[in-house]
Amino acid sequence: MPEITLLTRDGAHLEFACAQDENILDAAAAAGLFLPSMCREGSCGLCHAYVAEGAYEMGSFSKDALSDADQAGVLLCRCEPRSDLTVQLPYPQADIQRHEIISREAVIENLAPAGAGAMAVTLRYTPHESFGQAADFVPGQYMELAIPGTNIRRAYSMANLPNWDGRFEFLIRLQKNGAFSTYLAEQAKIGDMLITRGPLGQFVLDDASMRPRCLIGGGCGFAPVLSMLRHLADFQDTQPTHLIFGANREEELFAAGDIDSLRSALPQLGVTLAVWRPEAAWTGFTGTAADAFVQYLETSTQTPDVYVCGPPRLLEAVLAVAHERNIPPERIIAERVL
Repeated sequence: MPEITLLTRDGAHLEFACAQDENILDAAAAAGLFLPSMCREGSCGLCHAYVAEGAYEMGSFSKDALSDADQAGVLLCRCEPRSDLTVQLPYPQADIQRHEIISREAVIENLAPAGAGAMAVTLRYTPHESFGQAADFVPGQYMELAIPGTNIRRAYSMANLPNWDGRFEFLIRLQKNGAFSTYLAEQAKIGDMLITRGPLGQFVLDDASMRPRCLIGGGCGFAPVLSMLRHLADFQDTQPTHLIFGANREEELFAAGDIDSLRSALPQLGVTLAVWRPEAAWTGFTGTAADAFVQYLETSTQTPDVYVCGPPRLLEAVLAVAHERNIPPERIIAERVL
């Protein structure tokens, strides 16, 4: 049976066996190593890595799952070894979970439109005698949600704060022909039971850093950013923070009321609403989130910590700007959304 060696970004070596008809992601989980992943279908790209040595085969997957910068990589949910493999992971050992992630039932409490082509979904845990009722997570994290009666799972970030009521709020973009999007648009109703798995993810604030922050969200990538900002407001944070919310059109700029409330609660918060293709009457920033990021950096006197979450193109453009401006990689916390 092939032996797999994982090399993390901070130099850890992790080893386990993997059968030739088994993918590396599943084999790692069987060994008690739960690697970052979302869809497990080869479409989200979160489990990408790089094979440094050895032979393997890849099952079918969406070419869009890997960015241009990652085309030389593999998706661990689709990678099956044909020999011993050495795999380089693009994250530190701390991002690997060492325990099984909890799965729980939750009921749909609310469904409502959220801007153009998106839906706001509220879930609430059902009572559990072992785990209690609380929705315990770190702002910025996500949950996997399964379509009732299927094994189809998708990952979505929470927009709300941890709470004792077991409530989770999501902003979900409706993808054309997407499995979960079709379920939400055509079948889901209040009272439906979903299976949740999580919380997951390392897209969280560095509370120990005293540097200014620049939080960048695009589309439904604004959800975890909104959760982070609500956390800062809850703790009356005083560090300089700038929000960039990018959208293609004005009608995609949902949560205007939330942003106004955050401005009142966080006097040091700057806000740029960036619209790429606005109507003639638009008076805000015209351009992409990356363009707005350039403008912010040109007026900032300090190099910030950068938090960015959004579609692949937004993410790549913002990271390219950060690289050009020599922002250290350790100051950039990034997560993509579908």
